Amino acid sequence: MPEDWEPKIVAFCCHWCTYTGADLAGLNRMNYPANVRVLRIPCSGRMNPQYAIEAINKGCDGVLVCGCHPGDCHYATGNYFARRRMMVFKRLLEYEGLEPERFQVRWISGAEAGKFRDTVMETVEQVRALGPLNLTREIPALEFPPMPDDDDGAFDAVPEEVTQ
Repeated sequence: MPEDWEPKIVAFCCHWCTYTGADLAGLNRMNYPANVRVLRIPCSGRMNPQYAIEAINKGCDGVLVCGCHPGDCHYATGNYFARRRMMVFKRLLEYEGLEPERFQVRWISGAEAGKFRDTVMETVEQVRALGPLNLTREIPALEFPPMPDDDDGAFDAVPEEVTQ
């Protein structure tokens, strides 16, 4: 591994919470590594795992998905859906041979600029310790079922107090 190697990390951030926290970190002039690229997504529940696969296949060394704290989702249940989907997806990446530290999911509110900075720094350090990602083959594109609507019963596991 070259001494000057820096990991490339893409962070998919929920528009309503984490992206606002990242923006607040910038407004407060908090420093965090510049090798993290922040992409705004409408909700962590709308994070398609195919985006993470595409990022990894195109040379990213790590992926960070951030959303609202459970129970604080702007769309009520999106982060519950994201939590279940990303947990399964992380296991799939481990099955493909990736270290679990390369794909992380975190919950950060819009007021937690310091937590965003700390999470980014922690993720960069963990991926840096792993070294460059050397895929022997591309991770194949996966067919994921379409995003369900609430009417499909997909969110039955969500506590009732959240859906009311």
